[in-house]
Amino acid sequence: MTNINNKDLFLKSSYYYDLPEELIAQTPIEPRDSSRLLVYHRTSGKIEHKIFHDIIDYLKSGDVLVINNTRVLPARLIGYKDTGAKIEILLQKRINLTNWEVIAKPFKRLNVGTKVIFSQNLSCVITDKKDYGSCNVQFIFEGVFEERLEEVGQMPLPPYIHEKLKDKERYQTVYSKVEGSSAAPTAGLHFTPELLQKIRAKGVEVVEVLLHVGLGTFRPVKEDNILNHEMHSEYIEMTEANAEKLNRAKQEYRRIIAVGTTSVRVLESCANEHGIIIPQKRETDIFIYPSYKFKVVDALITNFHLPESTLIMLISAFAGYDETMNIYKEAVKDKYRFFSFGDAMFIE
Repeated sequence: MTNINNKDLFLKSSYYYDLPEELIAQTPIEPRDSSRLLVYHRTSGKIEHKIFHDIIDYLKSGDVLVINNTRVLPARLIGYKDTGAKIEILLQKRINLTNWEVIAKPFKRLNVGTKVIFSQNLSCVITDKKDYGSCNVQFIFEGVFEERLEEVGQMPLPPYIHEKLKDKERYQTVYSKVEGSSAAPTAGLHFTPELLQKIRAKGVEVVEVLLHVGLGTFRPVKEDNILNHEMHSEYIEMTEANAEKLNRAKQEYRRIIAVGTTSVRVLESCANEHGIIIPQKRETDIFIYPSYKFKVVDALITNFHLPESTLIMLISAFAGYDETMNIYKEAVKDKYRFFSFGDAMFIE
């Protein structure tokens, strides 16, 4: 166990762990549900090593599995200025029909008014510059924007993945529906249609929510004191029908199991102080770190996250700080695969 003071839980450096580069998964494993699964039991502190398709053995009739049905946009655009200088644009958040908040690089080469050309039918003009390489742009296009994007856009793989993705669908969950994410809700990448069918047949209720993952997911925590970190907001939706299903499950003391930190953020954002889920469509910038009291989530399926990231802070809030750091140490020692295309863990 680590000896850490409560005040140190607010230090970014407390969430650092050593990770050999060869453990960062570069390609998705086939089939999807053959990745490894570390199971952590919070009551006993016991750790088990399984394969992802074994998740069904840990689910029981009456459980509610909450999945995020967002779909990743081909949000990475490569374009050129009139001078021939190459510019990369990553779509972050839609403002209206033509305008987006984006991350652009090289940032210094761009001024308000700069035009970037991606194809004969798609270009953009920088309308505003912000921090962290963030800009607002207005797109100029013919026809339907999504069709132009499909023609020239690439999958926005995280910066730590250097291999080219052979099949775009491998960075989508099998249940993805609503386009709008700049990154995949990666815990969901392990599910196959067959595994979901078996889970439903076991009496597990599957409920869909929506959170469009922004590139803020990959934004490093710059502040030494995590309380000074500013979360990027992301769009969420909780329908009335699904809020009713979840509230009924809570009343009947059935477990709510979130697939991924994105589902956790939707559930906890939509719950009032009594843990009742309120239907809503809005932006959330919820930041979950140790000392947070969970109102809805009883168990969690997640991947292994970057050191010092807001996501490892969320896991530390759910499983306990010492416990999380020990789980990660064990996963490194046992050579689990890390990050977006890596292995999974189930915390119950």
